[in-house]
Amino acid sequence: MNSIRLGAGAGYSGDRIQPALDLVERGSLDYIVFECLAERTIALAQQTKATHPELGYDPMLAARMRKVLRACHRHGTKLISNMGAANPRTAAKRTVEIAGELGIGGMKVAAIEGDDVLAVFQAGEFGHAQFLETGAPVSSVRDRLISANVYIGAEPIVQSLSEGADVVLGGRIADPALFLGPLMYEFGWAADDWDLLGAGIVIGHLLECGGQLSGGYFADPPFKTVPDLANLGFPYASVDPDASAEFSKLDGTGGEITLETCKEQLLYEIHDPARYLTPDVTASFSEVELLASGINKVRAVGAKGYAKPEFLKVSVGYADGYVGEGQITYAGSGAIGRAELAIAIVKEQLANSGCNVRELRAEMIGLNSVVPDRKIRDYEPPELRVRVAGRVDSIEEANQIAATVEALYTNGPAGGGGASRSVRPIIAIESVLIPREFVHTQVEMLVS
Repeated sequence: MNSIRLGAGAGYSGDRIQPALDLVERGSLDYIVFECLAERTIALAQQTKATHPELGYDPMLAARMRKVLRACHRHGTKLISNMGAANPRTAAKRTVEIAGELGIGGMKVAAIEGDDVLAVFQAGEFGHAQFLETGAPVSSVRDRLISANVYIGAEPIVQSLSEGADVVLGGRIADPALFLGPLMYEFGWAADDWDLLGAGIVIGHLLECGGQLSGGYFADPPFKTVPDLANLGFPYASVDPDASAEFSKLDGTGGEITLETCKEQLLYEIHDPARYLTPDVTASFSEVELLASGINKVRAVGAKGYAKPEFLKVSVGYADGYVGEGQITYAGSGAIGRAELAIAIVKEQLANSGCNVRELRAEMIGLNSVVPDRKIRDYEPPELRVRVAGRVDSIEEANQIAATVEALYTNGPAGGGGASRSVRPIIAIESVLIPREFVHTQVEMLVS
């Protein structure tokens, strides 16, 4: 088997679509992978599905499929994604419908299910489980659970491809597993060939964030400049059967792929680089070598792997109250003093109102909202924006916080303008480990 080529079509749910189409049209890809799911994203998707059972998949799925399906069919490029989110089967059904609308007959679309393990926790089957972040038992929020989705690995992708799938859609498939799956299928890598699987995870990790690898998250002028970011091209990898890989991007697109951009992405969002835990393998990044092999070309070799973890990670979402928020802008001479007075007024009024605020944050955007320990009088900005947000248990209390800030129009210092208010529910996200015996994946094939 010769090398195969994998393209990164998206790094998050709202990512641009055009770079993915460019890759399919000009990149000679075997696979295009759309990584579109985050911890909070799937909790929101489950919340949507609860009230609209026909939804719960990625909101941009239809737009993406209409843009790229015909090109994928024409070039023989298979599509893999976690855009199924909370509803992979309906996502697959919608994709089949779109294929029909585009005149593509016989397209096989696989739906991977089994990552939704909410029923396990609702039924108390694994009642002693504790959240990794706080140590609190999951049972303490059982009546407020919204979602529980386990990170699954590459195996159901391999099964889908072996059954002839042209499109594979799942839910909470681990990000790098989206890329590992086609590598295992194409090269026949065994499920316990740990070094090859570890190398496949490195490849997936480098590609999974799309334009980050080609400089999108690297740019920091004047220290790190990246050319033509407005025309940023997404990366692809040419992978050999021994798991060595070369990363590049299309000629004529913006951004760059260098040792520096690849090193930053390699270290992005990992814990122990020698023991990166995934559903398929414990990968080691510590011996990876990145080698410049040309303009916008970097090779990666030397990854290792060890046996996969005994437990799988579950991302749990649960209702945790509401946030009430208000903002107002002050500008001109004395803006800091007026903003400080505005915050003091709101705090006192909330304290006297009987509103049970569990957590309150008040800040001046443009002065101390990101770097809170900055000395207030370091400089006098020409304008800044007061933001007050509070966490409460009821929507009525959240509205009270927002209204108190808005009332600064007439109840506060001079010159306040552009007031806004918002109230939103809080979905808390925590993690828990679950034995593999509780997880059972299934593949269903639909045909256009």
